[in-house]
Amino acid sequence: MKVQSELKAESILKVSSLTKSVQLEGKTLALLQPTNLMVNNGETIAIVGSSGSGKTTLLSILAGLDLPTSGEVYLKNHALHQLNEEQRSQVRANHVGFIFQQFLLINSLTALENVMLPAELANIDEAEQRGIELLEKVGLADRLDHYPSQLSGGEQQRVAIARAFISQPDILFADEPTGNLDTKTGLHITELLFDLNEQLGTTLVLVTHDPKLAARCQRQVEMDSGVLTQASENSVYVSQENSAANVG
Repeated sequence: MKVQSELKAESILKVSSLTKSVQLEGKTLALLQPTNLMVNNGETIAIVGSSGSGKTTLLSILAGLDLPTSGEVYLKNHALHQLNEEQRSQVRANHVGFIFQQFLLINSLTALENVMLPAELANIDEAEQRGIELLEKVGLADRLDHYPSQLSGGEQQRVAIARAFISQPDILFADEPTGNLDTKTGLHITELLFDLNEQLGTTLVLVTHDPKLAARCQRQVEMDSGVLTQASENSVYVSQENSAANVG
């Protein structure tokens, strides 16, 4: 497996000249313009921008859920752009956690079983004890045996947060983690997310429309029509190139 020698020891994620295009009605639509980005170990970063700007597309490629059209993606020194789905799945199992706007809990499993699932799939010892401890941390000690249909939206997202952290991932990707919640519940979920993230020392990359959530991160970058630009003074240098392929 190729390893980029210049990848800094403190960097957990690096992309170079990344693009994503799709064919639509015989034309090439550029979803992502050529982009460079580096995320350091333990850093928290928010990707902001309007709907359709390419935020979720970028997040999917960074997490190894999708492949770029061109460019390089290194996660923990794994060249994701060179791996097949099975190999990327193994990288995700070993290093990555996810939180989604839709919660994506399995309805037939209890809260505890949902949280334990990633650990069990990764053959992690003491999955049940870890799950119980995490559900206690997110305030659901009395909901271990409840099914998703018996939980509120905020409670379901707390279960999803516990599930994301159970395998002690090196990096956590969150796609609009407060998008389906009311303001009060969203603020509570935000506090839980960042508290757990700080306790466990996880790198956090999140996509959000919420400026308050984005402001909690150490830095922000902005997507606009597939172009990644600096959105805060302490952002690292992010470069992009113009692409004649963009017909959107």
